[in-house]
Amino acid sequence: MIKITLPDGTVKEFEKNSTPMDVAKSISEGFARNVISANFNDKTVETTTPLTTDGTLILYTFNDEGGKKAFWHSSAHVLAEAILSFYPNAKLTIGPAIENGFYYDVDLGDEVISDKNFKEIETKFLEIARGKHEFSLRSVSKADALELYKKENNEYKVELIENLTDGDITFCDHSNFTDLCRGGHIPNTGIIKAIKIMSVAGAYWRGDENNNQLTRVYGISFPKQKMLTEYLEILEEAKKRDHRKLGKELELFTFSQKVGAGLPLWLPKGAALRSRLENFLKAAQKKAGYEMVMTPHIGQKELYVTSGHYEKYGEDSFQAIKTPKMDEEFLLKPMNCPHHCEVYNFKPYSYKDLPKRFAEFGTVYRYEQSGELHGLTRVRGFTQDDAHIFCTPEQLDQEFKDVIDLVLYVFGSLGFEDFTAQVSIRDKSNPEKYIGDTDTWEIAENAIISAAKDKGLDYVVEEGEAAFYGPKLDFMVKDALGRSWQLGTIQVDYNLPKRFDLTYKGSDNQQHRPVMIHRAPFGSMERFIAVLLEHTGGNFPLWLTPDQVILLPISDKYQKYSEKVLESLENSEIRALVDSRSEKTGRKIRDAEVSKIPFMVIVGEKEEQDGTVSVRRHGEGDIGTFTIEEFISLIKTEESKTLKKF
Repeated sequence: MIKITLPDGTVKEFEKNSTPMDVAKSISEGFARNVISANFNDKTVETTTPLTTDGTLILYTFNDEGGKKAFWHSSAHVLAEAILSFYPNAKLTIGPAIENGFYYDVDLGDEVISDKNFKEIETKFLEIARGKHEFSLRSVSKADALELYKKENNEYKVELIENLTDGDITFCDHSNFTDLCRGGHIPNTGIIKAIKIMSVAGAYWRGDENNNQLTRVYGISFPKQKMLTEYLEILEEAKKRDHRKLGKELELFTFSQKVGAGLPLWLPKGAALRSRLENFLKAAQKKAGYEMVMTPHIGQKELYVTSGHYEKYGEDSFQAIKTPKMDEEFLLKPMNCPHHCEVYNFKPYSYKDLPKRFAEFGTVYRYEQSGELHGLTRVRGFTQDDAHIFCTPEQLDQEFKDVIDLVLYVFGSLGFEDFTAQVSIRDKSNPEKYIGDTDTWEIAENAIISAAKDKGLDYVVEEGEAAFYGPKLDFMVKDALGRSWQLGTIQVDYNLPKRFDLTYKGSDNQQHRPVMIHRAPFGSMERFIAVLLEHTGGNFPLWLTPDQVILLPISDKYQKYSEKVLESLENSEIRALVDSRSEKTGRKIRDAEVSKIPFMVIVGEKEEQDGTVSVRRHGEGDIGTFTIEEFISLIKTEESKTLKKF
């Protein structure tokens, strides 16, 4: 007998060589029907894999990330078989699952797959799937594996196999199809009920532009047609909410090839929106005891050598700036933290002076590859709402929890209610990726986990996701379309204080090292605004929106009264403007709707006589007639509902 531990801590005994599916059936037949993959002792296995030792078992359905990965990886095999039925001379390479779906890279020689071929490939895919062919994994010797692919003249598979160890090579069979594969499949092809080929693109073998260019076929599949339909509807909605499209329509930002790729230009409305976000956070930071600092956009190369950033990122950054002075080199600032360490070093501190909390909206520069640039979410110059807290070890726990409170305040005021926290720790098997010693890493990691528990956060631990100088708490926020984004981050760092020789005098009159907390609730202003745009569809919270009210006089006769209303609104610090164009009122309303202005105020003869305004709400229509004072009160009340107090 073997003992199997389930995720809830339950331990069950089974006969040796029982399978994950046997375990699933012991829970319930209904549950077992939905199980498609499993994880045993941290290794993905098939539902038919014999279990021979005691261990921990996780059973996956399609609703789990592990289940989706197995489902989409299995679908890639079916896609490869379907492609070969139309392109028998094609050479298969790799076909992994990705965040949404899967792809398969294929060398088609002189042939081409275009969107005109998608439908026939999808039809063939479903025909194969309906055969309910079982996925079967088998071990193959290295010699036999090489012989098979050499016969097929598939140099890509040969290269992959040559880098594998004899005894660790497996093939996956289904139907009459065989592929090199390490495993992680669903029970059979019949579970796949819906498929959509999303696109094709060029991709270099192994990502190296010196290698052959392959055809990458992207697809997504589901166990129900309804799920595919809903996914495609979400994609259509995502296109409407694309921040690049909305940014242009709402006149927030633009890009210029003359300025340079990945370097956004903020237009007046976008700059005003950014300014309001900054002021919102500055006000909260002031209450929390932060002090604003400012640092240059460049620094001497030696600064980043000291911090370790040059060693880790130097080759991927903008290259050094030479000066007329011999051997003097500067770098565009890749991070704010080295500068803030030098701010701390300005004068000596005692334990009574700590914590010191230095904050800055600091612009940094990273050389992203041109193919990775995407609107505001991947840029080469961006502004971080950065702050660094220098505290004693005894203060660390409370300071970290206070930062969590600040992050939650930011999310709550901007409508991000659905999020999880990710404790990002080091990859213990690759210590060369990090600086510092094991003891301080463990202290820092335990401090983050303890704070997350005490604050009641829903968190997961992800190994290998830490920064090179310390572990962190990342906030994974879901937007209105259910997509996950990494936004705010908090990091604990024992290493930079040591590298920059930061000290404070303790109560024992001895010099001690402070602990450093890095934090950025927004992350970067650019990325945050992009996510906020797509989350809200451009309908920002009233306190943040560029224009809150637009006055629409129905003719030139009511321009003067409109100006009077405008003055009253502006005196109450309400952002308003008058549409004085010689257009029909219907056209003005339509244009205001497109601009997503929350309130439209119609001004005509009756309103002027009564000293009132007729109000329309964006997306709703008429909401009634108000005195000017009542309308101002309405706006102020709504502002206070969305802008929470810190």
